Amino acid sequence: MKAVWFTGPQQVTIREAETPQPDPEQVLVRTLASAISPGTEMLIYRGDAPADMAADSSIEALGGSLAFPLKYGYACVGEVIACGEGIAPEWLGRQVFAFTPHETLFAARPSDLLPIPDGVSLEQALFLPNMETAVNLLHDGAPRLGERVLVFGQGVVGLLTAALLAHMPLEVLATVDRHPLRRDLSRALGAGQSFSPGDDLPADMDLTYEVSGAPAALDAAIAATGFAGRIVIGSWYGRKTVSLDLGGHFHRSRIRLLSSQVSSIDPTQAGRWTKSRRFETAWAMIRAVGPERLITHRFPFVQAADAYRLLDEHPDQTVQIVLTYS
Repeated sequence: MKAVWFTGPQQVTIREAETPQPDPEQVLVRTLASAISPGTEMLIYRGDAPADMAADSSIEALGGSLAFPLKYGYACVGEVIACGEGIAPEWLGRQVFAFTPHETLFAARPSDLLPIPDGVSLEQALFLPNMETAVNLLHDGAPRLGERVLVFGQGVVGLLTAALLAHMPLEVLATVDRHPLRRDLSRALGAGQSFSPGDDLPADMDLTYEVSGAPAALDAAIAATGFAGRIVIGSWYGRKTVSLDLGGHFHRSRIRLLSSQVSSIDPTQAGRWTKSRRFETAWAMIRAVGPERLITHRFPFVQAADAYRLLDEHPDQTVQIVLTYS
């Protein structure tokens, strides 16, 4: 078995290990493709993630902390090639999605896998985590009929959020990103306008999303949001410091700032929504949006270091990078 390891800032290597042997309640999965997260994985790659923080307390495959060296990643699709004694035989040969790091083989319990539904391709399935995040962002922001909505950041999450918002009857749907490629994709997905951060940005927004990962964008989001408006913060800034001007427009505006993170469900909605229901919605939105159009590059798994370097050095040319395992 081979896996991608982050060994230090801007250092990625492929390490070999013994092939995992599934226990009686596990299956063995051969990875077919995996998607690099341009947000969280770039924080890790650049050394901007807090080393003492748990990698992800809600995903068993991401045990341990974010300290180097570590394996990380959460978007793999593969095929079940062996089953433990206690596993129903119909799992053999099934194509599945897994929240697991970039590695050629892995053992998992069926309860930790999601069978890829009919009508969803392998490459489309790689977008499940980010589509689930976009669904969560809409649930947390609760956009209303006729509202004016602005989205800062048109990486994968921002683009998918804009695509879902485009299905709603809004008065305004605008986005902000510094890269022309991403602004073009944003408009293609349904945004009425897409701006560069240096432009005169819309103001008096009812609802603003900050998913750029850039701390300075939060001040811009506050400036763009009107009285009693809402700002949903989906960015994770890692160890980057956020400095806000809260002494001017914000002070009297009654703007509400809301932290949104996909690992949990808003307690006010938990009586109706479960993770399973949200996954079903995410699969449906994958079919509706066709997110595979956001794939800009495909790299063989063994060239993972080149893929991370490209994403780090040329975000103007990249959106979603996929690792292939054939």
